[in-house]
Amino acid sequence: MALAALPMLAAPGFGRAQGAKLAVTDKEVVVGQLHSATGTMAISETGSIQAERLAIDQINAAGGILGRQIRVIQEDGASDWPTFAEKARKLLVSDRVATVFGCWTSASRKAVLPIFEKENGLLYYPTFYEGLEQSKNVFYTGQEATQQILSGLDWVNREKKAKTFYLIGSDYIWPRTSNKIARKHIENVLKGQVVGEEYYPLGHTQFGSLLNKIKLRKPDVIYAIVVGGSNVSFYKQLKAAGFSSANTTLLTISVTEDELLGIGGENVEGYYSCMKYFQSLDNPNNKAFVDAFKAKYGPNSVIGDVTQAAYLGPWLWKMAVEKAGSFEVNDVVAASPNLEFDKAPEGYVKIHPNHHLWSRTRVGRMRGDGQFDVVWETPDLIEPNPFPEGYQ
Repeated sequence: MALAALPMLAAPGFGRAQGAKLAVTDKEVVVGQLHSATGTMAISETGSIQAERLAIDQINAAGGILGRQIRVIQEDGASDWPTFAEKARKLLVSDRVATVFGCWTSASRKAVLPIFEKENGLLYYPTFYEGLEQSKNVFYTGQEATQQILSGLDWVNREKKAKTFYLIGSDYIWPRTSNKIARKHIENVLKGQVVGEEYYPLGHTQFGSLLNKIKLRKPDVIYAIVVGGSNVSFYKQLKAAGFSSANTTLLTISVTEDELLGIGGENVEGYYSCMKYFQSLDNPNNKAFVDAFKAKYGPNSVIGDVTQAAYLGPWLWKMAVEKAGSFEVNDVVAASPNLEFDKAPEGYVKIHPNHHLWSRTRVGRMRGDGQFDVVWETPDLIEPNPFPEGYQ
């Protein structure tokens, strides 16, 4: 039976509906990849590019989607938010891709969101983020704030008896909003105190003044949301200033195995990250994923939380397309709620009607070899709640 009769027009009333078909033929379907392959965010986003390509290669090797092979058009957001917007418009309007896997920072996601909504495009976004967003046109395969920030703060308060916190972040929407949520939780729920809060531009490399302030205020916890290449300078300077896990409790929600590759595990050994995934997870799904990733990208490659979440995107899209029997965005969106993926490397995920994923939260202790020992995880999946009462 010919498959060309499947509906391929974009949704009525949107930019791509004016006679433009999605880039789907009898033999292939075209998708977009939109990440920073260059610039300060490349240290974090390269893993996402690799994981999405691995998933797509595996899907193609198994026969593709609805009889089509997936062809990828990759664009470089170059760690620049206007460039992300420009490339998103190209992928949706000129290339007519069926979906896009992309972005990392919330700034890049916010830059492209109006375009995806106007053109009725579909974005699978892999990064843990601040929440406070829900769009028909986006599926969020990372965690939102209640699944990561609140759980991590509760853990460090309970296990380390932490009451005073110094909040540090890169200067854009995700760290600022995340720290706003963290501050409310520290002050209102944990009855603790924020003794300092600082932000630095992306790519910043000089943290001496900050470290002097931390020494003076002696917080129970350094709560760090520094992203991209700045992590390398921050953690190396932290060690050079005499900080270590022997005298400091540091909890971060922005350092994964990908960042540790650049930082060096010897500079951060004993500090903690709160994520939903670590490469060291011991389950059959993850073993197969790690083996396949290293076979494709080399034995020294590493896999972080966002890398794993990026790997989920093509698989969840495939499941929704096949359930819908269509590549059309409205059909894929309608087919997605409550889809379950029991082959996820993190163990198991389920798509919530709010387009986020049910998932567990874990705390990992950094090792000198650049991996993590998982020291705690939630007993159950946490329901995503991107608009938590009292934190907006």
